[in-house]
Amino acid sequence: MEQRSARHGNALVAAGLAVIAVTYGLARYGYGLYLPEFRAAFGLSSGTAGVIAAGSYAGYCGAAVLAGRLVGSGRARAALWCAGAVAALGCLLVAAAWSGPVLAAGALLAGSGAGAATPATVAAVARTVPATGVPRAQGVVNSGTGAGVVAGGLLVLSVPGAWRWAWVGFAAAALAATAWADRSARWGGGDGPVPGVGPEEEEARVRLARPLVAAVLAGAGCAGVWTFGRDLLADDGGLPDRLTGLLWCVLGAAGLLGGISGVLVVRVGVRAAWIATVAAAAAGTGVLGVSAGSPVRAALSLALFGAAFVALSGVLLAWGAARAPGTAASAAASLFIGLTVGQAVGAVLLGRVADATSAPVAFTAAAGVLLLAAGAAERRPRIRRPAGLPGPLGQRTGARRPMV
Repeated sequence: MEQRSARHGNALVAAGLAVIAVTYGLARYGYGLYLPEFRAAFGLSSGTAGVIAAGSYAGYCGAAVLAGRLVGSGRARAALWCAGAVAALGCLLVAAAWSGPVLAAGALLAGSGAGAATPATVAAVARTVPATGVPRAQGVVNSGTGAGVVAGGLLVLSVPGAWRWAWVGFAAAALAATAWADRSARWGGGDGPVPGVGPEEEEARVRLARPLVAAVLAGAGCAGVWTFGRDLLADDGGLPDRLTGLLWCVLGAAGLLGGISGVLVVRVGVRAAWIATVAAAAAGTGVLGVSAGSPVRAALSLALFGAAFVALSGVLLAWGAARAPGTAASAAASLFIGLTVGQAVGAVLLGRVADATSAPVAFTAAAGVLLLAAGAAERRPRIRRPAGLPGPLGQRTGARRPMV
């Protein structure tokens, strides 16, 4: 029985990783990947491009709230299909876009799928994977963002300019990954609510105030690379499409290394891990802004940013779970929404800064915001560590283990 459960868990982890890869790495961050093509096709300014990206991030937040309610009411399977179907619909709309407004609508829907994907996969893993393997499984699934970014970069390398067909492929992949995850999950009778969503949420929101501010600031700073990174390389750096696609692969591949965030938190604690990862993202952003024309320096800065972004996301989840262990799933959703709200605001403001000054100046501003986010770390965080997870000194407590 245990072997069968482990096999089901492994299949679900692979399928969940695929769902995150498509909804995040392709449908959501694919907008930034193909921004040079979109700007050429629809005559978008940096400011307009930022507004469209903000719409995608806003859609993410709305979908995350809806999916959280579906999961909380025992309809996690519906949330999973909401993620896949909405992402697929948005990708098809982007592929068929004949004007800027249609592109904006498609990007909004495509980005929304990711918002529903996280609560759905958290619930699926919690119900399918043996309890002792849940934290590790959630970390592996979360690393799917990097895999999707690599896949997008490889597409640009292999079929440059064929962005419409690429987005049709994204839509097909979204539906296929969703069906795979649905078949692999053990939803159980009644598809009951996921642990960690309960009446303690109001108290948890108060305890999450500081990490939420840090998440918003970090999101605003990270919007620079995710929204305008490839556009900077192509326009200001003058690099060819194939090379920028390869550099995007470097960004995604480095993101796969961000799974070390759990080890980092255990070894040095939440505060030090947050400062280190956010400062690294700031360094990568700032260096990229002044090195867009140098392939080697651009590759190094993108690698640093990619690993730091995924790691800071993991640290943020650990921070939320430590502050609100009784509502870990809803805490994760709240902080990811905060991160995305920051990305939406950052995309708009950085686009306007780029229009008014230059893209390198906007990237310098983004790095400055990230440094502010690093400074938002608690001096002495009052950690409420979940059960089964070792603290910096190896101690364990009796609280509930988080699904992160």
